Amino acid sequence: MSSPTDDRAAVFSNIRQGLAKHEGKPKTALPEWESSVVVCRPPREFASPTDYFRFRFEATSGIVVDGWEALSAFLQTKEVQRGYVDPAFAEAVKGFPFAIEHEFDRARVDEYQFGITKATAAIAETGSMLLTETDSSSRLGALSPWLHVAVLEKSSILPDMPSAIAAFGSERSTLFVTGPSKTADVEGILIQGVHGPGIQVCCLV
Repeated sequence: MSSPTDDRAAVFSNIRQGLAKHEGKPKTALPEWESSVVVCRPPREFASPTDYFRFRFEATSGIVVDGWEALSAFLQTKEVQRGYVDPAFAEAVKGFPFAIEHEFDRARVDEYQFGITKATAAIAETGSMLLTETDSSSRLGALSPWLHVAVLEKSSILPDMPSAIAAFGSERSTLFVTGPSKTADVEGILIQGVHGPGIQVCCLV
């Protein structure tokens, strides 16, 4: 009888073999569409794409903080003690009063109370952040802790979904994060934090 570890290795081996067959081959072109058909209209006027994104993201139970100092203060209110932080942000979190690791140890996955990783971009019309394989230092650092912080540059906020697909359609793997993980599969009751973080924060820089 095979173990879960053996089964996992077999699954990923099959995936790698399948991908290898398409290595070097041209990808299917993105479909043509009329933007006016697929773009959602804002419910009111917003001063900037950042304000529109904040409105949408907070509507999905996401939390937005402005800058590193505000992030440190927020994390302290959650009484967290240990977390993973993308090595690119080592200097920015140097004064944070927490035990911070810049290498995610899979063997100690349950010890990380928060994770701080980079968001590649965001979509104002949906309140979604994009976490790509290219910019993510650790997928587990973004998905396994109960509290995840995605650091987002305001200049990378895109207006709508067509813009995001046009900009990142060639990425091998992209996560669209719209607030904390949630599901309503069980008797139609909405539950947060089932398949990923229960608290999703966006730190605007």
